[in-house]
Amino acid sequence: MLSEVTATRYVTPLREGGSLPGIVEADDLGTYVMKFTGAGQGRKTLVAEVICGRLGRRLGLRVPELVAIQLDPVIGLGEPDQEVQELLKASGGLNLGMDFLPGSIGFDPLAYEMDPVEAGRVVWFDALINNVDRSWRNPNMLVWHGEPWLIDHGATMIWHHNWPGARASAAKPYDASDHVLAGYGPDVAAAAAELAPRVTEDLLTEVAADVPDEWLVDEPGFDTPDAVRRAYVEALLPRAATVHERITVGERTGRGPSRAPGWLTDHLGPWPHTAQGGTTGQRDQKDGGE
Repeated sequence: MLSEVTATRYVTPLREGGSLPGIVEADDLGTYVMKFTGAGQGRKTLVAEVICGRLGRRLGLRVPELVAIQLDPVIGLGEPDQEVQELLKASGGLNLGMDFLPGSIGFDPLAYEMDPVEAGRVVWFDALINNVDRSWRNPNMLVWHGEPWLIDHGATMIWHHNWPGARASAAKPYDASDHVLAGYGPDVAAAAAELAPRVTEDLLTEVAADVPDEWLVDEPGFDTPDAVRRAYVEALLPRAATVHERITVGERTGRGPSRAPGWLTDHLGPWPHTAQGGTTGQRDQKDGGE
């Protein structure tokens, strides 16, 4: 299960995301990016974050640690922004927190190089969970301590918005033409050989068990939260075995990403880069909020 903490202070909103996540401090002295049950996207966004985030970590991908955060709506009474105040008031109870990565910057495919094997692992994982939200337009990747981190999986597993068609939807191909890592020549076959055998029924059952019951109750067509969890397992398990055969990388749509500014690229070498004075990855992870 997810570790549970209690929010003690709302720090600031993050307006880049449509769901208006916010940075909060908690009673474990940690700092988290909090995603709210009262946001317009609803609780299924949080369910997707948990299943995909926990699965990614179990497969060895860099995904920030997740926690469940108890929120007392009274914390929003002193918030001057009316939109934020209403969101906090609507989100009393259990919400989701993602470990805050201080000092991280957005991943730019024109500023970094990445090995085709690592790129293939990310593309394969995104194909498995049907992530259409890691494109060159919106990478949803951060660079922290000199390493790429995967964030924001709330728009994945589109099939859970229509369970009667879930099996058919989960069997569809994955178009990676606009994926932010498509230009690195991702070795999807190698990724499938490494990762697919690890996506077992037991692993998926364990990952689904991390979703709190209150985010699964009253799901139309299901009698219990465990029945909903089982539906996620049944959708992901067969997809893991064959999705690599249905990944396509065609011609990118649109003009492509904007070029990174010279002040950034002039100081970065091949991926993973080494900053002047030593590798940022040598810093203690715990100091960065882990």
